[in-house]
Amino acid sequence: MISAEALPFAKTGGLADVCGALPSRLAAMGHRCSVFLPGYARALQAGYAMHDTHVGFVIEIGGKFVAARILKATLDDGPVDYYFVDQPHYYGRPHLYGDEHGDYNDNCERFSFFCRAVVQAIDRLRLPVDIVHCHDWQSGLVPAYLKTKFGNHAWYDRAGSVMTIHNLAYQGRYWVHDMPLTGLDFQYFNSEQMEFYGDLCFLKTGIVFADMVTTVSPHYSKEIQLPEFGCALEGVLKKLGDRLTGIVNGVDYKQWDPLNDASLPQPYSSTNWRAGKAAAKAALQKELGLPVVGDVPVIGLIGRLASQKGWDLVITMLEHWAATRNVQWAVLGSGESRFQNALQRIAERFPDKIGARFEFSDRLAHAIEAGSDMFLMPSQYEPCGLNQLYSLRYGTVPIVHAVGGLVDTVMGITEATLNQHTATGFSFYNYDIGSLTRTTEQAIDLYQREKDIWAKVVETGMQQDWSWGKSAERYEAVYHRIVTDKKNQEPLIS
Repeated sequence: MISAEALPFAKTGGLADVCGALPSRLAAMGHRCSVFLPGYARALQAGYAMHDTHVGFVIEIGGKFVAARILKATLDDGPVDYYFVDQPHYYGRPHLYGDEHGDYNDNCERFSFFCRAVVQAIDRLRLPVDIVHCHDWQSGLVPAYLKTKFGNHAWYDRAGSVMTIHNLAYQGRYWVHDMPLTGLDFQYFNSEQMEFYGDLCFLKTGIVFADMVTTVSPHYSKEIQLPEFGCALEGVLKKLGDRLTGIVNGVDYKQWDPLNDASLPQPYSSTNWRAGKAAAKAALQKELGLPVVGDVPVIGLIGRLASQKGWDLVITMLEHWAATRNVQWAVLGSGESRFQNALQRIAERFPDKIGARFEFSDRLAHAIEAGSDMFLMPSQYEPCGLNQLYSLRYGTVPIVHAVGGLVDTVMGITEATLNQHTATGFSFYNYDIGSLTRTTEQAIDLYQREKDIWAKVVETGMQQDWSWGKSAERYEAVYHRIVTDKKNQEPLIS
């Protein structure tokens, strides 16, 4: 695995959850897994013992020679090895990708160096690699290195590559004059390979050169082949045919299960959720300064305050509902100042309706998942989404915009789905304030008036299995296909 993030070392989003959980699950299935990460300051200081592998090298990049060494850590003597490219000038910074002024202006160089260092490290460490699994644009050069035999490393002949797109909107685009940083010949800067509307594009590079491309849900893999969601790469993705597939992210139920969640007032499961959620709700209301009232619906929202997450609709809705509806809101997140400022103004005017924390707190995220009655995810697009999966397990009924992984994981409430015991939440299809308002009103009406039906939906959701087991099996099938295809390839005749 090659990634810019992985729990417990570095996280800004769901990528870290995936790269923290999937390798362990694959290892439990009998595979030998390693994870390569940049040696961020926060990763090296995360409290885990770092060992020097005594592997180091110098890379010529940007007209200078830059040295790096490879450090190694394991978690509680677990089966997964974590390797870190230790280069303080590039990675010894407070943040992963940028600061309050925006992205670091040398990110192309930072992640070119990371990709080049990883392929050298695999060679120097003599790892018996069959599959190189790359995640998002930051590792997108690696499939190109394999295909073009960059550096002539012997392990290339054995290995195949997978490129996983966690969010197509983040592409790693840089100007043409950064191409030399990659170390690759300018012949690959063309419209079929690395060039994208005049720019160098890391994500397109990974997509084009990888043996297989995956996304984080089946529905998203179809959406990104359409102009509406394709971020101008839909033509490239369509050409992949059956080399593109979608696999829903899993949930680590060791971390996200109310039955074993030590942060909650009392544990609960699908058989005793009423008492457990009532206690969690009262504790959440108290923490956020909301009136502790059991029969008032609490709606939770967690995540980035960004347009993608539907905050333009949410702010519009809150401005009206805070003054007119007896509903409480529990919000956790940070992001775009326009949304944060608007939300803060509303919360200050209606402190008995809105409890907002502009930060990231894992403990409070668990508290909101457990203490809310409903969880709102009105995303414009959502490659997979994890909070709706956490919500299902915690008995918190999701209200979602029917896009991407939200379509694959939340079954809307109809008479048929209720009779089939498959209904798990509410979905709306048009991205507008009217659809969001009507669907949320339907959820509140069911919660207040149809207690038996509400209980059935809660219990169906809590009994869903979105663990990593099934997802890891699908990744394993992708790996096997690549290995089999490589074995069946005709040997090159010079």
